[in-house]
Amino acid sequence: MNVVIIGASGYSGAELASLIAKHPNLTLSGCYVSEGSLDKHKLLSDLYPEHSGLLDLPLLPLSDAAFDDISTSADYICLCTDHKVSVDLAPQFLAMGKKVFDLSGGYRLASNDDYVTFYGFEHQHPELLNEAAYGLAEWNSDAIANAQLVAVAGCYPTAALNALKPLQQAGLLSDDKVIINAVSGVTGAGRKASVGTHFCEVSLAPYGLFNHRHGPEIEQHLGHKVLFTPHLGNFPRGILETIYVQLKPNVTKENVSEAYKVLANEPLIRLLGDKIPSIKGVAKQPYVDIGWQQQGSQLIVMAAIDNLLKGAAGQALQCINLSMNLDHTTGLKGAF
Repeated sequence: MNVVIIGASGYSGAELASLIAKHPNLTLSGCYVSEGSLDKHKLLSDLYPEHSGLLDLPLLPLSDAAFDDISTSADYICLCTDHKVSVDLAPQFLAMGKKVFDLSGGYRLASNDDYVTFYGFEHQHPELLNEAAYGLAEWNSDAIANAQLVAVAGCYPTAALNALKPLQQAGLLSDDKVIINAVSGVTGAGRKASVGTHFCEVSLAPYGLFNHRHGPEIEQHLGHKVLFTPHLGNFPRGILETIYVQLKPNVTKENVSEAYKVLANEPLIRLLGDKIPSIKGVAKQPYVDIGWQQQGSQLIVMAAIDNLLKGAAGQALQCINLSMNLDHTTGLKGAF
């Protein structure tokens, strides 16, 4: 299958380009940026020299001629673009008969009202929101395999949902809100220059209190209320979430361990039991590491992922694999 990446100059786009270029069943047939991008016509490997020899591909402007080329040569389109750009581009590629994998938040939520409230814009294609399959690979594989449009899960929600869905599915959560305290590396903010994400300016600090867009995404796909607080940390990549769960009365440690067995055979999820996961353990790896400790009815769950791999490019590749009826770990497990 021929894969095109739109927005290939960003961190997630470059990570995905690298994965596709090394994949045994995929061909990276084009890398594109906006016509106004300062990166157009540069080689992707010039921006990311660690990929020299692998990604010596030009970043082409997304012109009218580019749309014509994509129409004739591409099978799958990956959107590593701003949310509003993805909302606009996805229908154009769907009309060409392409499968679209959107790494932005453009199609993750359920309604236009959610986009007005949490993204600050009117969704121009709300009719597609119900058609998009949510790209949480371990939990939604059948829908992903059959969808024309896949909304790849957000980075923070990927960690939170894998940590919490086993408990919700087993009926162990009380009615109390689940409290999610999450920290991400600076790459999660994207490559675009900003004083707030300049490495010398970054200090561990919360942001998006009560209104971060990943809060409703987690709630929608968990089916339980959460209080989600993200933090920006002064390290390049990775996410660590510490999640505070009030269990129903009389839930035992054995009940919790049994609930997590639903993930026991997932090759990209590592269940650590009472061991504490770390960002060091998942950086530049495609895994979710989940640990937990319990005291009475209070459970603390910890989840760690690499925000650019399992939280973005790696999960997108899982979704592509599912669409091709391949093992979803193809090109991921053992590749790093």
